[in-house]
Amino acid sequence: MDTDNPGHGDPTTSDRRLRLWAALGAAARGGAVTVGHVCAAAVSAAGVDSAAVAVVLDATPRELVHATDRTAADLEDLSLTLGEGPCVDATTHGPVLAADLTVPECRKRWPAFAPAAVRAGACAVFALPLRVGGINLGVLDLYRARADDLAAEELADVLILADTACAVLLDGATSHGADRNDRWPEGTGLHHPEVHQATGMIMAQLEVPAAVALARMRAHAYFRDRRLRDVATDIVARRLRLGPDRARGDRNG
Repeated sequence: MDTDNPGHGDPTTSDRRLRLWAALGAAARGGAVTVGHVCAAAVSAAGVDSAAVAVVLDATPRELVHATDRTAADLEDLSLTLGEGPCVDATTHGPVLAADLTVPECRKRWPAFAPAAVRAGACAVFALPLRVGGINLGVLDLYRARADDLAAEELADVLILADTACAVLLDGATSHGADRNDRWPEGTGLHHPEVHQATGMIMAQLEVPAAVALARMRAHAYFRDRRLRDVATDIVARRLRLGPDRARGDRNG
């Protein structure tokens, strides 16, 4: 199955798009359709428990735009902190449909994320990239408490909703004037500015690229069982400084 462009030109797909747009329009009650509306529609269409949309920013960590509940937000935090999982892979490798995170294949592929996600309340994760041509905008992540595949109809609906999320994000960026560094407008609700600020501080302190600075911060968070945003907050507040050779416990080394 071609999950990137399902059924373009197919009357059935056109009917499906019209049905989903009508549902989104009704949810918006005459206002603008938002990423939140798309996430809520995806939860209903796919029979999952929660959903989130994250955008991919140039040379910086992925940023959460919207989560339907605390569980989804926590799971997005896990992906951000660990740097692995279906939601990470989908940004570069296409749709990732992990129907059961407890199976050996998933635990081998995502050794840190899979068990942590199950403990956080997700046994299945379906990650759909948000792409326009060759441009990768982010990912639509769907979380299910039980292990189970998406049905064919459910997958068809959420792939269309992923396209819709792209349109909403691009419309918001155009309306608010996203700058040349691909920072999304304030109205999209970016959640972790401290991570970006801390990344910049580590880049300056250690004279390393952004990817290396982020990797250092992730390693520190992982080995100390902390959230990336909490480590970043300490770095920004100058309560923590990462040395050149290894992550150290405080600014005094």
